[in-house]
Amino acid sequence: MFKNQKEEKVSPEMLNSNNTIGKGTTFTGNIDTYGNIRIEGKIVGDINSKSKIVIGPSAEIEGNVTGQFVEVEGSVRGTLKSTEQLTLKATCKLVGDIETSKLVVESGAEFNGKCKMGKVANMVASTSEKRENKPSLASNS
Repeated sequence: MFKNQKEEKVSPEMLNSNNTIGKGTTFTGNIDTYGNIRIEGKIVGDINSKSKIVIGPSAEIEGNVTGQFVEVEGSVRGTLKSTEQLTLKATCKLVGDIETSKLVVESGAEFNGKCKMGKVANMVASTSEKRENKPSLASNS
């Protein structure tokens, strides 16, 4: 009966789009896309995709990465979140936390951080949202 006014209509062209940040390119800012994205350059900011994110071997990311499928060959300093599968390739260097349903780590990949997987990752997200909405007892001064 009621429809959300902010509900976006996503065209098939948006979902099937392919984006590339080439080697030698530096981008400062956040990236939000519905389509696939491949990064070979340097990004200072967060990356969000409703599809696949590939971080190539020459890529350097300083920010959080969120996508459906995420594949990392380069270096990332930030939190990686994947709703389906996260793959850390042999050349990957990750300093940050992971939240994913499935994790594949190739021999040689470097990872320093915490990892939450499966239903635990989804429950943690909903639990932290509930905590944010509760008033703090420490603020009664």
